[in-house]
Amino acid sequence: FQLYGYCYQDSNDIPDTLTTITELGSPLEMIQLLQTSWEDRFRICLSLVRLLHYLAHSPLGSVTLLDFRPRQFVIVDGELKVTDLDDASIEESSCTSNSDCFMEFPARNFTLPCSVEGRCQSMNEKRNLYNAYRFFFTYLLPHSAPSSLRPLLDKIVNATGNCNKHGNAKYFLFNPSPSVNSEFTQKCVKSANTKYRRVPEAFIPDENYRCWPSYHHKGCLLSVFDVNEAIEICDSYSQCKAFVLTNETTWTGRQLVFFKMASNHIMPDPDKITYVKVTD
Repeated sequence: FQLYGYCYQDSNDIPDTLTTITELGSPLEMIQLLQTSWEDRFRICLSLVRLLHYLAHSPLGSVTLLDFRPRQFVIVDGELKVTDLDDASIEESSCTSNSDCFMEFPARNFTLPCSVEGRCQSMNEKRNLYNAYRFFFTYLLPHSAPSSLRPLLDKIVNATGNCNKHGNAKYFLFNPSPSVNSEFTQKCVKSANTKYRRVPEAFIPDENYRCWPSYHHKGCLLSVFDVNEAIEICDSYSQCKAFVLTNETTWTGRQLVFFKMASNHIMPDPDKITYVKVTD
């Protein structure tokens, strides 16, 4: 979380108080997140993996969030950030045997090894990992994911559910581009039979219809890799009669496209290209 400033106060009325000024974020609503595109949910999971890595290797040592629930996080520019650090701890549990290193969760339990130094090995890191699985990964990753990525996502979700940090996507953290760019961003599409007329520097301001998932709540705004994918999407909707390529892209580089139910009113726009379905 970005810290902009802080103030330490020590007075008779309020002793030993630290006030911080941080960046503004939006509360995390899981139901609302499930209605967003998979691409946006993937970005949130990616930022969560970066957070897990930082907590495991922070300058203070391994840090665990004892209250690792969605209400402790906010969304800032599409990224997930922790906002409440009151329950953060750097203490690894002491032990005399493996039975002392018992982690209990509602769905399953884990017993970790006790080190020769008398500390439960990686308990802070694995507690964070399993909580990330049960509160975030299990909901945000598989839901409406691209079919080509589902085998990989299943492995990631299963690994985090088993508290296996090595299966937790180093794909996400260190090497996201092969999985996203080759499988998702460069999605293979079938050749479309429907013909479209290209109208450069043109836009259709109205004629919207709603689709899911959409980046626009009053219209059908989706991301595509290229024109061929846009054609395939338009052909899959019976109400789609045209689409407009914008010059805006998502965080993975996919182009945003408006899909329209008619093309009766076309206006000039130097930043857009319209494709109109040709009817016999």
